[in-house]
Amino acid sequence: MKDKLLAEFAGTALLLMVVVGSGIYGETLSAGNTAVALLANSIATGAGLYVLITLLGPISGAHFNPVVSLYFRARGELDTRSCAAYMATQISGGIVGIWLTHFIYAQPVLQASTKIRTGAAQWVSELIATALLLGAIHLGLRHAREKIALIIALLVTAGYWFTSSTFFANPAVTIARSLSNTFAGIQPADAPGFITAQVIALALVLILSRKHQPTR
Repeated sequence: MKDKLLAEFAGTALLLMVVVGSGIYGETLSAGNTAVALLANSIATGAGLYVLITLLGPISGAHFNPVVSLYFRARGELDTRSCAAYMATQISGGIVGIWLTHFIYAQPVLQASTKIRTGAAQWVSELIATALLLGAIHLGLRHAREKIALIIALLVTAGYWFTSSTFFANPAVTIARSLSNTFAGIQPADAPGFITAQVIALALVLILSRKHQPTR
């Protein structure tokens, strides 16, 4: 179990370093062009995810996401104690990843975002993003297990561009990004709305996946 938790901690920390670090660097180099900064941010995130899922998937499953762990708990593939440990590890890993990113960019380590991300449009966007992520995991593991890292990486890269919320789809990522007043941030007051939408999406996917479970 120790190896699994270490993989989840390191994987989530590195994921946040990729997301926030590429956002900082992309914004710095883009000279105010938000589209260019988002392009850099999305490509780096997708590439980083592919590497992390490929390397750490065999160890822990490469969840890096509390709703993914809850999904596997609901399906009986993870026990309650392990699920709780995964979730705590992912959240703490994400926060440490944020702090490390601030440090290597010579920024104050402790921050709080002021970027507003709220409203029904963004909440529905997060619901759709999370449902798509969980649906891709569900179908990918059933029909294209060997390509799951590529599937998730490409979905997240595309999701940055077709969702108004830029595809957070992850409570640990949402919490961590609320602690970064950078390109990828979300103000702490807006984080609960995103997380609520993500949890609702999880419930909907579980209902639909059980309803369409093949009979044996």
